[in-house]
Amino acid sequence: MTLQARIGEVTERIRKRSESGRNQYLERIGKAGAQGPMRAHMSCSNLAHGTAGCGPADKDVLAAEKAPNLAIITAYNDMLSAHQPYERFPEIIRAAARQAGGTAQVAGGVPAMCDGVTQGNEGMELSLFS
Repeated sequence: MTLQARIGEVTERIRKRSESGRNQYLERIGKAGAQGPMRAHMSCSNLAHGTAGCGPADKDVLAAEKAPNLAIITAYNDMLSAHQPYERFPEIIRAAARQAGGTAQVAGGVPAMCDGVTQGNEGMELSLFS
């Protein structure tokens, strides 16, 4: 069996196993999309915190509660040279969102390690997920 065939088998097995859950997920996001942004249901203080770092134009769009606000999740950090290209992505995504009438904010990050940094240390094989 070729690697491609094996990947296809595994992919199909995952698709079948998750079909019910995926359908439920698609139904939920369909309903959420039909409802539109839910920022009107946030407390004023939460909305203020969420928009405090935005420029005036983005604050106005967010306050209007009509346009989508994309969450940018990134593994970028200054400590790893291999991650340097990711530094500019949030601004590229923000510009594209604005051009489409929405906004985008970095909402958090994911852990990112470099096996070069962890080499020789106990548990370094766990860094290979990044």
